[in-house]
Amino acid sequence: MELSGKVALITGGSNGIGAAAARRLASLGARVVVADVDADQGKVVADEVGGVFVRCDVTSPADSADAVALAVREFGGLDIAFLNAGIGTGCSLGDDFDVEKYRRAMAINLDGVVYGVHAALPALKASGGQIIATASMAGLMPTPGDPVYGANKAAVVGLVRALGGAYPDVRVNALCPAFADTNIITPLRSTLEEIGMPILPVSVVVDTFMSIVEGSGTGEAWFVQAGRPSEPFGFRNPPGPRAADGSRVAAAQKDPISLALKES
Repeated sequence: MELSGKVALITGGSNGIGAAAARRLASLGARVVVADVDADQGKVVADEVGGVFVRCDVTSPADSADAVALAVREFGGLDIAFLNAGIGTGCSLGDDFDVEKYRRAMAINLDGVVYGVHAALPALKASGGQIIATASMAGLMPTPGDPVYGANKAAVVGLVRALGGAYPDVRVNALCPAFADTNIITPLRSTLEEIGMPILPVSVVVDTFMSIVEGSGTGEAWFVQAGRPSEPFGFRNPPGPRAADGSRVAAAQKDPISLALKES
């Protein structure tokens, strides 16, 4: 794929999946803005790929807006917003529930995507670009070991599915890897190895990221699992309402909430 002239903004771009995506995109000709709170490593990655670094705390709407503004100012626009910043949660809902840990996890993993979407949309509408948000397999399946992480990643998937039909000029998709070889799994690594759980090379996750970049779909959640080809997860349609005579309600097959809001 030829990406010369395209501009990409990557949150959480200093390490792991974000840094690997920055390198891949730059190798194909894209100009990259690396956004992260880790300024030292972020500048290293930005220099390596011939891009620019911006310090960005994704829990701050202003920081997300500043990162987009820098991309537009430095490179003339924005084509790809990879909203990738995230943290492991490790937040129990039992007696040791930590409110601050919960709020921080939700602020980074969910609010950071919301703020990033809001900030990037105007520039992406102008370019006909796309948003890719890093969710997780935890957003597609139950995660009893870390329910808060599962909750915020499921919320990202739900947001992406809704946004896929909201903006016809902007594609919005989610990247949903299983356990990848990043810093997030550090507390779990020994356990994963003991039980024989495959750990995905970051390059495999970025391969799927590039499949999304090169594709044409929107509102999709692409899973990345060891030993299986990646593809959009097939969500089962929920049951729709029936009229009093038992017939299907046609409007319910579209978007009843939006239809109701337009009529109000």
